[in-house]
Amino acid sequence: MNPKVDFFFNKASQWQEEYGQLRTIVLSCGLTEELKWGVPCYTFEDKNIVLIHGFKEYCALLFPKGVLLKDPKGILIQQTENVQAARQARFTGVKEIVKLKATLKAYIFEAIEVEKAGLEVQMKKPSEFKVAEEFAKALKSDAHLKKAFEALTPGRQRGYYLYFAAPKLAKTREARVEKSIPLILDGKGLED
Repeated sequence: MNPKVDFFFNKASQWQEEYGQLRTIVLSCGLTEELKWGVPCYTFEDKNIVLIHGFKEYCALLFPKGVLLKDPKGILIQQTENVQAARQARFTGVKEIVKLKATLKAYIFEAIEVEKAGLEVQMKKPSEFKVAEEFAKALKSDAHLKKAFEALTPGRQRGYYLYFAAPKLAKTREARVEKSIPLILDGKGLED
């Protein structure tokens, strides 16, 4: 147990008991407990294996390379359609966790083996993402913008593609594109 992570488990949460059970299971697998992104992250030789986190409706174990796990019990869930690699095992009660203890340990050990083998998730290229019509028009009409966008890292490009394509209303998509053009021209991503 890492004392730096204790605050996460000690703060008032509807999932406090479930978090404690998940922590016990994960630590029994010989992983190093760290704090990353404000949540407990368990590593093997500095590689992220599994995280514990919670939401309003459930708490979860998140496997960053979960898509590479076999999942014979069918418990791993893709959070959203745009999540490529990570998969969650979700829980709403301690009994569910206790019932799946052996399965969770097996998945954790498999995730360790994935890292030992050096396996990597084949991520979609930015060009494979849907391009909002409004952004496609902006790129077509402004060569400087197109060049600046192509110079961004694949992750930043992907972020913009998803951000621009998300709204249902064309007006909202247009506003997002217009607001983001200065960032793109400055070589920045959405989160910079």
